[in-house]
Amino acid sequence: MIERSEVLAVARLARLELSEEELEPMARELSTVLDHIATIRQLDLTGVAPTSHVVDVTGALRPDEPRPCLPREVALAQAPAVSADGFLVPSPQA
Repeated sequence: MIERSEVLAVARLARLELSEEELEPMARELSTVLDHIATIRQLDLTGVAPTSHVVDVTGALRPDEPRPCLPREVALAQAPAVSADGFLVPSPQA
């Protein structure tokens, strides 16, 4: 099973806050995932092309064609706050 420090490092990278009670179950789950990856690494995948789907996917996406965008007033109509340039969002806290 992976170490507590490794779980905390992964949680930090994923920007997750885990309670003490969540650490051990998360360690077990991450260890299970890593065990599956280790099993896959043992397979001879010579000649197997990389895929993004296990089955052929056709027609899943529409063609990427330019279209007119919404007028600025419509896009910003229900925004909670706007500025002269667009949506107004809070600045990130340091």
